[in-house]
Amino acid sequence: MKNNRHGKAAILKPQEYANIRKAINSDKYKLLLDIAWFTGERWGAILKLEISDVFDEDGSPKQEITFKARTRKANPDGSRRTRQVPIHETLLQVLKNYRVPHGSNFLFPNRNRDKPMALRYADKMLRCAVDRAGLSAKGISTHSTRRTFITQLWRNGADLKTLMNITGHKSIAVLEKYIEADPQRIKTAINLL
Repeated sequence: MKNNRHGKAAILKPQEYANIRKAINSDKYKLLLDIAWFTGERWGAILKLEISDVFDEDGSPKQEITFKARTRKANPDGSRRTRQVPIHETLLQVLKNYRVPHGSNFLFPNRNRDKPMALRYADKMLRCAVDRAGLSAKGISTHSTRRTFITQLWRNGADLKTLMNITGHKSIAVLEKYIEADPQRIKTAINLL
């Protein structure tokens, strides 16, 4: 568990996500949390999304969100890859009801609307929402949504190769660090003998 910014970020239960979302007052910040929850992308890349990465010219949501290579974390060899994630039906409904900000190319612009919002502001928003939801002792951070996304897909039967394609990981060893062991799944596997 993450404690004082050390350790692994907590895995969220769906009800905890719902409670955090409810504690957020702004539609913009709710959308930020929703994109993180339904894509498993790092918050730094989400904040750099341009409107055209998510919406068509007519303002309707695209079928997938494009996280451009230049906005994503580099691999150990320094390379970066564009990642496209199909939009989950729940996220699609949120996007259809979202009012896109004007005067900026960014989906989450800073106050001057000339750059994306800084990660420290998004982190602060999340921490405040976690506190209001009564979950501050859980070790929740911006990375919790990524770990939760990967762990949930794994628990629901996605194989490692598929997970690597979805998340953009090049190494199974790195991907496995995101997956939280499920005692019931371990027990079920042992019973297969």
